[in-house]
Amino acid sequence: MATLKIEIITPDAKILEQDADIVHIPAAEGDMGIYPQHQATVVEVKAGEVQITRKGQIDILAIGEGFAEIRPDSVSILTDGAVNEKEIDEAKAEAAVKRAEELLKSNTLQGEELEATQASLARALAQIKVKRRHHA
Repeated sequence: MATLKIEIITPDAKILEQDADIVHIPAAEGDMGIYPQHQATVVEVKAGEVQITRKGQIDILAIGEGFAEIRPDSVSILTDGAVNEKEIDEAKAEAAVKRAEELLKSNTLQGEELEATQASLARALAQIKVKRRHHA
């Protein structure tokens, strides 16, 4: 059976590189399931959950916003943040949500500061959602 090469890259590092039978991503237009031989495209991804299935095993990551380049034999996700579900610290994510919400309520942020805070909030909320979904 054909497989896909999946890689997830952040500004800091390549977080993951492995083979997969199917990859589910949180595309901006709706969740996508990507199988080998998928039509080539580039899509925007929103903060959310990535599921990577290989031989019946599922790896789950929380990612931030970014883009995914999909080719018939690979999926490359370029994102502002990614963390494996097993490594998510829910207390830290909740603290990040609280900090971001307080900053946003202050109405003092503009431009890049506002965008960075909104992205941080989205990443932290995605981490909490992933952790709670799989450890409830």
